[in-house]
Amino acid sequence: MNMRSKIMSLALLLALVSCGEKQGMPEANNEYAVITVQATDAQLETSYPATIKGLEDIEIRPKVSGFITRLCVDEGDFVRKGQPLFQLERVQFEAAVRSAEANVNVIKTNIKTQELNLENKRMLHGKGIISNFDLQSAENQLESLKAQLAQAQAGLTDARNNLSYCTVTSPVSGVVGSIPYRLGSLVSASTPQPLTTVSNIETMYAYFSMTEKQMLALTREKGGIAAAMDKMPAVKLQLADGSEYPLAGNVSAISGVIEAGTGSVQMRATFANPERVLRSGGAGAILVPVKSEGCILVPQKATYDIQNKKFVYVVGDDNKVTGREIEVLVQNDGQNYIVVKGLKAGERIVVEGVNQLKTGNVIKPITPAQAEANRKKAEQALKDGKMPGEN
Repeated sequence: MNMRSKIMSLALLLALVSCGEKQGMPEANNEYAVITVQATDAQLETSYPATIKGLEDIEIRPKVSGFITRLCVDEGDFVRKGQPLFQLERVQFEAAVRSAEANVNVIKTNIKTQELNLENKRMLHGKGIISNFDLQSAENQLESLKAQLAQAQAGLTDARNNLSYCTVTSPVSGVVGSIPYRLGSLVSASTPQPLTTVSNIETMYAYFSMTEKQMLALTREKGGIAAAMDKMPAVKLQLADGSEYPLAGNVSAISGVIEAGTGSVQMRATFANPERVLRSGGAGAILVPVKSEGCILVPQKATYDIQNKKFVYVVGDDNKVTGREIEVLVQNDGQNYIVVKGLKAGERIVVEGVNQLKTGNVIKPITPAQAEANRKKAEQALKDGKMPGEN
């Protein structure tokens, strides 16, 4: 073989190997990897992207306007319910309290004076010196002063409340988020950003979504949404770094509304967070275990789709392949399917290169190990710069 022919042959072999890797086809010589399916017990884990949030993410906003005079906490601090977070300027609110207290005292004094006046009016009325009208007017004046006192006391309560609002406290126990406003900033209830956010992270929620099709399959299998929640196994949480959160969680809520834009249903899993490893706003993945006993397990690469239906190529005794529709569980681990209908133990299926086949093709069955060995042999030949079998 001359040099030009060798180069062309090597290029052709490289293309075939590359195509085989993309399509799952081990060789171009009619050899296909085949397995015999068997009934087995399987436990797969279906992964769903999740967003992690605290049990409560409370925006902290001031109830009164004022300048920040003190920051009582820093970003990332853990705070208890009722703990001070910010201190606002108090001068004007202290003055308002003193004014309201003075107003209450004035009215109380007027009431005492009017009570003395009314006592005198009653004595004079008893002697027939003054009319009923004069007595009734004195009584009405006393009632009017008592109403003014109630109004003044309400104003005093409001002033004291406003003064107390100058100390902004945490409504829950949790972790302090970012603090966009610092000392000297003028803030109010209408300020665009909250003073901070306190996240209650003792219990965490992981929100994830299933497709409408998956949810329908799940509810039909379990007998309704409530039954599906009760019967769902404990779920795991995979963190952003790929590690697995040590505590298991449970699915605690399923949305009753399908999102029109995505066609998905939001679900919520709940996890305890005693060590505060999880933080609100984090990302991860929910791993839902799927257990099945005596099932047929097939690799996903052994299947192909036609009009949203799944098929495999079954190999007959004469090594002729036939496409056959199968039904699989919606839940899967991204590598294998659990077959619920269409295959039985002892049948042979093609597991690589299915996109190169059609019903009626006759193949040469080999094992997946042999297919892998053939690939490695071809790759080594390319590295050595010669055709396989050439010395």
